[in-house]
Amino acid sequence: MSGGFDPLVPRPLDLPTEVPRTGDLTSGETAEALDEAKILAAPGTQADPPDQATLDVWRKQLHAWRDGALARYGTPTRYDAPEAQWANRCFTVAQTWLWDELFFDFDAQVFTPEGFLADAQERFGGLDGVVLWHAYPIIGIDERNQWDFYDVPGLAEAAATLHEHGVAVFVDYNPWDTGTRRTGNTDAEDLATVVRHLNADGVFLDTLKKADPEFVAAMEAARPGIGLEGESKLVTERVADHALSWAQWFADSEIPGVLRARWFERRHMQHHIRRWNRDHAAELRSAWLNGVGVMVWEVVFGVWVGWNERDAATLRRMLPVQRAMHRWLTDGEWTPLAVCEPPVFASTFELDGVTLYTLVNTCDEDVTYQAGPGTWVTFDGPLQHGEAEVVVPAQGVAVLVQIADGADLPNEVADLRLESPVRDASFPHRRSVRLTAPAWTGPTAERATADALRAEVVEVPAGEHVLTVRHRQRETGMYDGAPYVEEWKPLPPRLHDQRTLERVAQIADGVRVAAREVSAAEYAQFLATIGEAPDSDVDAVADRPATGVTFARARQFAAWVGGRLPTEDEWQLAATQRGFERRTPVVWNWTESEHSDGRSRFVMLKGGADHLSEGSDWYVDGGVQAPEFALKFLLPGLGVDASPSIGFRICWDGENR
Repeated sequence: MSGGFDPLVPRPLDLPTEVPRTGDLTSGETAEALDEAKILAAPGTQADPPDQATLDVWRKQLHAWRDGALARYGTPTRYDAPEAQWANRCFTVAQTWLWDELFFDFDAQVFTPEGFLADAQERFGGLDGVVLWHAYPIIGIDERNQWDFYDVPGLAEAAATLHEHGVAVFVDYNPWDTGTRRTGNTDAEDLATVVRHLNADGVFLDTLKKADPEFVAAMEAARPGIGLEGESKLVTERVADHALSWAQWFADSEIPGVLRARWFERRHMQHHIRRWNRDHAAELRSAWLNGVGVMVWEVVFGVWVGWNERDAATLRRMLPVQRAMHRWLTDGEWTPLAVCEPPVFASTFELDGVTLYTLVNTCDEDVTYQAGPGTWVTFDGPLQHGEAEVVVPAQGVAVLVQIADGADLPNEVADLRLESPVRDASFPHRRSVRLTAPAWTGPTAERATADALRAEVVEVPAGEHVLTVRHRQRETGMYDGAPYVEEWKPLPPRLHDQRTLERVAQIADGVRVAAREVSAAEYAQFLATIGEAPDSDVDAVADRPATGVTFARARQFAAWVGGRLPTEDEWQLAATQRGFERRTPVVWNWTESEHSDGRSRFVMLKGGADHLSEGSDWYVDGGVQAPEFALKFLLPGLGVDASPSIGFRICWDGENR
């Protein structure tokens, strides 16, 4: 904790905003203050809930604020355009690293969107949108800019497959990327090219709450009806031209309140998200009561933060109703806290004589809610006439639909069935395991070539070695586990500060590590042996380190000469001894440290590089680093890992002398 900031407690700006019970909320400073709210707080507490008169006043004030806001900012019209209306049905969106092992097969080196969607269908009830996250946290390793990281073979076809399954495609825009290769175009022009290439439906505005009007116009020209979705709250004035927004780190009132942006414009879609949480029950309840969606983000920049079975089942219960009855959620008469019987609360949405009840339970025990006289759909059998009851599961949701006399049962409702809730809220741990290099079945180097590489080495003796490893705390974490758990937004110094960890390395038989990185000329010999031409003439730069080499190819070269890549620990131990050298330019070194938890792969890079991308803390660490420094580098496929800032060196075990 620093400067009074407690990472486990919502910040003041995350807290709900009280709605005054008296005074004119159609104009004035108080009304304008509500324009900035995340959540409009409900009155009372669960121990002392509001009476009906208090609720009536609260709702009247909500309507007064909305009327005033519409007068101040005008009625949003972009939502009327047919091409823009997909966004108000986009209830669940997955934030997806391109190289998530559900989305990409590392063995076959192909994208696998069908498998990714099948998994989401089984566990969450399907997706309505996918954010294709591409560059961060590996951007900055070299001069490549954010657009370069979307230039990947097969990605357009993967996006097309998502569209074929009715899933919207979002691309990611990093406004902070100012220190990499410049194209001569504006960001809007380059992003428009990506939007057209991938036929993207939306843009996630990473780190931005809103885009400039000129930027909005450029995106609309590239794709009419495009959905722009900012990170965190969107000011009321800009709801008009941003069809979606994140409800990120929104703390609710004790009695669930109302999402301000959704109350202002019912067709504006919001996605609740607390990326480091292992319990999403509160987000789901708020989404259910407000008729909005959630962000499913299980791999946060290489860190596993998977959803528990209870919350995944809650989402599976919500989505069929939200998708079938989205007209009630956007066009119906919304009454927040129509049921206020702690710990059970509900919103109602009435349209054409049919009333949807979205019920939530905030306690840890199941509660039976008793509905009054009427004709009811309970989704677990035939219509019920007279009083009806429904079990609202602990920390979960339930639904009722009431049919007024003379109204018809909507076709959207007739065939709906909700699956049973799940009780298990335990975190589904995943552990990263170290992967071994695939066997090399290609040719071997001539004896003279191998001997030349082994001529100058640094000896790492056998035994137990205790190492100090330094790293910068990033959202990638390090070897295992989330760097932040159940935290509200991590802030410096918890984010991007320098950290230290201790590792114990067991060296069985001693290791001989090459004194220098493999040179460009040496790597050219390998390419010639396997029948490939080098990317460029290397004669004039023979002593430069071989770069632009994928991790897989570096492993193959090592096997070609009868060795392997050193582990990160072996590299560090060798680097502290006399005779260890760096070629110029200085480049990061691959190490034999590939890990996978089944969703993300990473490798530890050592040594630093001359290259340094400046202008943002979100870039990869650059500059020459001390031997103890390590960089967790998420491993992409299809050659994207090849970089002019990464080289490699070889080592030989004791028996291979």
